[in-house]
Amino acid sequence: MSETVSKPVVGIIGTGAIGGFYGVMLARAGFDVHFLLRSELSAVAERGLQINSAVHGPLTLHPANAYSAAEDMPPCDWLLVGTKTTSNAGLAPAIIQAAKPGAKVLLLQNGLDVEDSLRPLLPDSLHLLGGLCLICVHREGPGQITHQALGAVNVGYHSGSAIDEVARMAIVEEGAGLFRAAGIDSQAMANLHQARWQKLVWNIPYNGLSVLLGAGTEALMADADSRLSIQALMAEVVQGARACGYEIPPGYAEYLFTMTEKMPDYWPSMYHDFAHKRPLELEAIYARPLAAANAAGCELPRIETLYRHLGFIDRRNT
Repeated sequence: MSETVSKPVVGIIGTGAIGGFYGVMLARAGFDVHFLLRSELSAVAERGLQINSAVHGPLTLHPANAYSAAEDMPPCDWLLVGTKTTSNAGLAPAIIQAAKPGAKVLLLQNGLDVEDSLRPLLPDSLHLLGGLCLICVHREGPGQITHQALGAVNVGYHSGSAIDEVARMAIVEEGAGLFRAAGIDSQAMANLHQARWQKLVWNIPYNGLSVLLGAGTEALMADADSRLSIQALMAEVVQGARACGYEIPPGYAEYLFTMTEKMPDYWPSMYHDFAHKRPLELEAIYARPLAAANAAGCELPRIETLYRHLGFIDRRNT
């Protein structure tokens, strides 16, 4: 007689565009998914979560297992964190409350070393992973998400009680398997720091320039001067990664540049934060890479200038 293997219980901490999209996809694939919300709880309880996807068509999850407090959630095997890095310092109590013993916590966030500030606040028994989302998605309104393109998630291990590399990679493969089961491309990354530097090749130019120039990807790619700025910033990220001991694959920046030309017009997450007067994720996306490169004896003047301009804009905006 074959033994039935139950699917893991998945909790979503921060049900915005990222958490909402991947949570709905996992729920549609048959996973037991539970969503932690704050201000949008009543809207999601009434209408569920709705995704207008250019890739998958209109998707609705109704009813959705939605909660306003982590203590009301069932113990979760996996916790997917979709909040902004600016709120990481206050996340630990909710994660600890919702996690099963030995649970896996996957941060679906941009930036460098975003796991470091959270790790000391969590029990050693919890596994902490990073997820790099290659996706064009944004929140349209309470419980309403627009998905324009892409969707892949690359997963890497940060820290926890896994005893060796084999055990760590088994957990990473399990995480990637969750997404693959939901029809989402997912790669297991042997080196999380390497993966985060690679994601910065896109995030540093496009996030910052969207705010600085008030433009989406279509306008940025259509103008000769902004194209040169993007390429110069990408080259500096590659230079910074190399100084820190991470070799970005040859042609990777060019691949991202060409991919962005083919995308629908996309306004990155930092622009949406700016438009809604939320704090910009400058620490994770700019300050930490600059500090790491500087510690390795590498100056990144274009990124430094962009970071200073964005800091001025952020202080005036918030």
